[in-house]
Amino acid sequence: MEAQIEQQLEKILPEDLARTFESAYHVFQGNHEHMDDLLKNGGVLLRKVAQKLSPTQTILGIAAIAAVAVILVNRATDDDHEGEAKDVSDRDGKRQIGGNQDKK
Repeated sequence: MEAQIEQQLEKILPEDLARTFESAYHVFQGNHEHMDDLLKNGGVLLRKVAQKLSPTQTILGIAAIAAVAVILVNRATDDDHEGEAKDVSDRDGKRQIGGNQDKK
């Protein structure tokens, strides 16, 4: 009975993934109260994954997750500045490219 419970604890369950992604979503949305949950759930998931995979596979998996996180954060910060470009140059007295020029 005890061996069965221990074996069940070491399986990666869908609930583990769901809790970790839910916590990550809340933190990403700016609700930083869920940071402790993310660290706890992520640590449990990482421990279970590390027992199932070789060290090389674990490192490559973490690197892939980190790369995706960096890309998502980069896109999120780019979206904040999208649409804010303004033309602040002084066009008085300057020739326009492609505009109607005075022909001599």
